Amino acid sequence: MRYSSGVRRTAAALVAAAAVTALAGGCTPSGSDPAVGKPSASSTPTAPTAPTASSSPVGSTSGGAGAPSAGHSSPTPAGGTKPCTADQVKVSDGHQADVRPSGTGTGAALVSVTNSSTHPCTLRGFPTVAGAGNGSPEHNSPLATTSTGSPATVSLAPGARAWTKLTFVNVQGEADGYCVSGAKPVTFPTLVIGVPGAGAHQIAMDDGVFAECDNKVTVTAFSSTKPS
Repeated sequence: MRYSSGVRRTAAALVAAAAVTALAGGCTPSGSDPAVGKPSASSTPTAPTAPTASSSPVGSTSGGAGAPSAGHSSPTPAGGTKPCTADQVKVSDGHQADVRPSGTGTGAALVSVTNSSTHPCTLRGFPTVAGAGNGSPEHNSPLATTSTGSPATVSLAPGARAWTKLTFVNVQGEADGYCVSGAKPVTFPTLVIGVPGAGAHQIAMDDGVFAECDNKVTVTAFSSTKPS
């Protein structure tokens, strides 16, 4: 039986040795200590990720909030680049000019075009002139027009005006008067003024009627400066 007790003593010694080894390594018999665990792989610090080639810097125009998209055009500057249209303008009645040919007829009249809209527009060129045919455009009497001066583009802000001066072959003498050419003087209660790109407008004189000879008129280009 010594053999058996010797085996028991040997086994007991091995168990004790194993316990001492476990205590020295700080482990439980299962191989892990609940109070002191090893860090997991996911808790290991990692280096910051470098920006990839597809990352956009702050302020980039490739889709950041508030950045203009490709092909976006800037607003049209104030001052107007589009020509005035018929519904944007109002043409004044004629007013006898201070400087006019001698005679007893109309001589010369000033006419203004006002931008009556809320948007700026431009005006350029010369007016056309015709005697109004009592409300029937087909009965209008176009006057032979001579242009003077160089046309320039006039930018009209809302409420601004451009001017032109109409100078006629004037009627001479008293009563019905006469024409130097021998023709008969003509009177028109109203004229039809054609504004380049902005339609035809019927106007009167602010005092009297249009009286002229030879159905001729000289016109100046529209200008922001009021003629005399």
